[in-house]
Amino acid sequence: MQTSDDHAVLIDEPRTGRTRLIAVVAVLLAAFNLRLAVTSVGPVLNEIRGALGMSDTVAGLLTSVPVLCFAVFGLAAPRLARRVGAARVIVTGLALLTVGLIVRPYVPDTALFLLFSVVALAGIAVVNVLLPVIVKEQFPDRVGAMTGFYSVSLNAGASIAAAATVPLSHAFGGWRLGLLCWAVISVIALPSWLPLLRDKTGEVRQETPAADVRISRSPVAWALAIFFGLQATGAYVMIGWLPQMYRDAGLSAEKAGLLFAVASVLAVPMSFLLSAITGRMHSQSGLAAALAVAGIAGWAGMWWSPTAAPWLWAVLLGTSNAAFPLVLTMIALRGRTPAVVVKLSAFAQGVGYLIAIPGPILIGFLHDRSGGWRVPLTLSIALLVPQLLAGLAAGRNRQV
Repeated sequence: MQTSDDHAVLIDEPRTGRTRLIAVVAVLLAAFNLRLAVTSVGPVLNEIRGALGMSDTVAGLLTSVPVLCFAVFGLAAPRLARRVGAARVIVTGLALLTVGLIVRPYVPDTALFLLFSVVALAGIAVVNVLLPVIVKEQFPDRVGAMTGFYSVSLNAGASIAAAATVPLSHAFGGWRLGLLCWAVISVIALPSWLPLLRDKTGEVRQETPAADVRISRSPVAWALAIFFGLQATGAYVMIGWLPQMYRDAGLSAEKAGLLFAVASVLAVPMSFLLSAITGRMHSQSGLAAALAVAGIAGWAGMWWSPTAAPWLWAVLLGTSNAAFPLVLTMIALRGRTPAVVVKLSAFAQGVGYLIAIPGPILIGFLHDRSGGWRVPLTLSIALLVPQLLAGLAAGRNRQV
């Protein structure tokens, strides 16, 4: 048991054996759910719009709501965790996600569809923030590996939902049941957390005044938040615009989709690779810089000629997107105690997602105004410079 000098410490020391195995299953199942509500909508958005009479404005809002929810609701996670424990908040988040996924497909209008999307995304937001504290508590000697594994699970869930929603909709006779299927996964995840609740995982002591950590005054926290926000900006620009960039360069829709899939799926092996090395390194600055350089090279290649080496550009951009599991690992490593990790995770992700909101919108605006992709791509390249600098600062071997 930790001493009273620690910051809002957890009641129990890291577990071993059976509890650790339960924690592995719980974390991986929760992570698998963290993008289902987002990536399942896009493939059937036309059908949703037709059935609900959804306007272009609301459809555009629907694509930007996830980032806003991740920022706003994620910032509330530390206070909730201090009151009832991280594991209980995660269970509540998974329950909200389940309710949103079950009700959303059967609402009669766009306002309710948007409302229950927010319910699901609010649940995802608090789980986003609090999974790193469970990793820090249960696997203090395997933070990098476990973060890598749950990043893989998250990416797998996102990719499977994007790829399988249309076939499921066809198999079950409509988009409503195609979306409803993903609620089954969140229902499966919930029971895995019940043993951790009984084990009081994530319960916190009352903080002493001297132990109060002002995260917003920490240079490390700001470096992590800026790095998180800029890598998220690049990821959402890629998700929103990369296929269109390839198509506008003259490639077929099928090839553009395949190139985008390569860039997206590359996150899975990259997460495994990073999990094997990140936690063993004293500093992650070199890795953060290397991933930013890969992104600069990828977007520069797209600026020069998307069709000159399209596969190489896709691989470089996919490699750059591995900054996501890297920053999650750095968040867990930079916090001195699990309770500090909660605050650090909420701050880095909350502020980071706020930073990421305007990026994809601005890229689209610049494309419309310039009539091409070179001006938007110049911005994408430029944003990787402060990402590189923030990564160098965030990766240094310091703790909050």
